[in-house]
Parts: sequence; C-alpha cells; structure tokens
Amino acid sequence: MSTAPTSAQLAASTGPGPRGSSGPGYRRALERNERFAARFDRAGLSARPSLHLAVLTCMDARIQVEEILGLDPGEAHCIRNAGGLATDDALRSLVLSHHLLGTDEILVIEHTACGQLSFNDDDLRRRLVEATGQDGGVAFLGFSDLEANLWAQVERIRAHPWLADVAVTGLIYDVRTGRLHEVGRP
Repeated sequence: MSTAPTSAQLAASTGPGPRGSSGPGYRRALERNERFAARFDRAGLSARPSLHLAVLTCMDARIQVEEILGLDPGEAHCIRNAGGLATDDALRSLVLSHHLLGTDEILVIEHTACGQLSFNDDDLRRRLVEATGQDGGVAFLGFSDLEANLWAQVERIRAHPWLADVAVTGLIYDVRTGRLHEVGRP
C-alpha cells in the first residue's frame, strides 16, 4: 500500500521551485504542519460553521480572527483579503457560505493602521510599472477613511440580492488595544 509523503519528505525532496518557492518560510510551514498533523483531531468537523457565522476581514498578519473572536475550529467561515473588502470574490464566498453552508450572519472586520490606508492606487500602479516595466492590471482598492470604507463594505454586502436576508455588522479592530468597536451609519 502506498502512503502519501510527509510534509518533511516533501520539503526535502522538492528542491527550489519557481521563484524560490521552497525557501525558509515554506520549510518552516511544512515542519509545523507535521507537528499539527501528529495531533490532528478535527476530521469530524463539518464544513458548515456551527455558529452560522461568516467573517470578512483583512489579511494583515496581526489579525488572528479566531483568537480575536474566541472562535474554535468549525465555528465560522473566515474570508480574508487586503483591506477586508467586499470584492466580487469575497461576495462569491459569502453567497456560497450562506446558501450552501448555512451562515446567516456576517461580520466585516477592518482595523486601525491598515496598509490599505497608506497608498494611492494610481501612485502604487505607477511605481510598480516603473519597477517591472509591466502593468499587472490589478485594482488595489486603497482607501483614506477607515470608517467610511467599512460602512461601504457593509452596504455592498447588504445590497447583494443573494445576501439580503443575512445580518451584516461592521466592526473595527484596534491593533493597539485588541478591542473591537461597532461602526454606526455615517
């Protein structure tokens, strides 16, 4: 009977991949996965979140959604992107979460000191084109007002015809204090 290679065997055998994909972060991740897999006990969890909750938040490494909200594995769907924005892909995930997996509440969590507040899309695009000689065609969606942006994301979700019956709340996480606060209508 053939068995799948362990993470450590993969790390040792794959060598450098395209653009250095097997660097120290990759190896560290696989080593840590071995420790996780050795004590893994979640095979029985359902894909349906037990709290019927979905969370849309930023990809910022300081934002540990499960820790901030006291969530255990299997309790919520967590959708992340730069800025915690209700992009088309985030909306796709929220629609699937609601209609196929039973979520009926969405929290949108943005945060203080967000990198999305630190640039202008046109300036960033210009810098990247100058550095690479190419335009990657990506919309970065930076913003200058955290509360107004959060409210816009909440409204975009509420306005979606397939999410109209879902409760949506906007919160701001303060990276200095660890506290969440709700943002009211501007």
